[in-house]
Amino acid sequence: MILDLLSLLLVVTGALFFAAGTVGLLRFPDVYTRLHAITKADNVGLGLMIVGLMLQAEGAAQVVKLLTIWLLVLFASATACHLIARAALREGVAAWRRR
Repeated sequence: MILDLLSLLLVVTGALFFAAGTVGLLRFPDVYTRLHAITKADNVGLGLMIVGLMLQAEGAAQVVKLLTIWLLVLFASATACHLIARAALREGVAAWRRR
């Protein structure tokens, strides 16, 4: 019962991080701050969800699969974020500055 509640709390908290990242994506002023918001929030949100799901896993094989998924998404999102930021920089997209 306690394990189920902890798992639910982690998954819901992870979903809230995803929602916060989406809000950052929609509200921040430039591509660089948007990338930062969405990448950080999604990585933390996915991590919390994976830990919550690991608490419900029935065996070590499922835990290893969940960890593998998390690591692959971490590397993929970091790579994609880097490529998008580099392309924006090459295109001359200026960083936002407070006036």
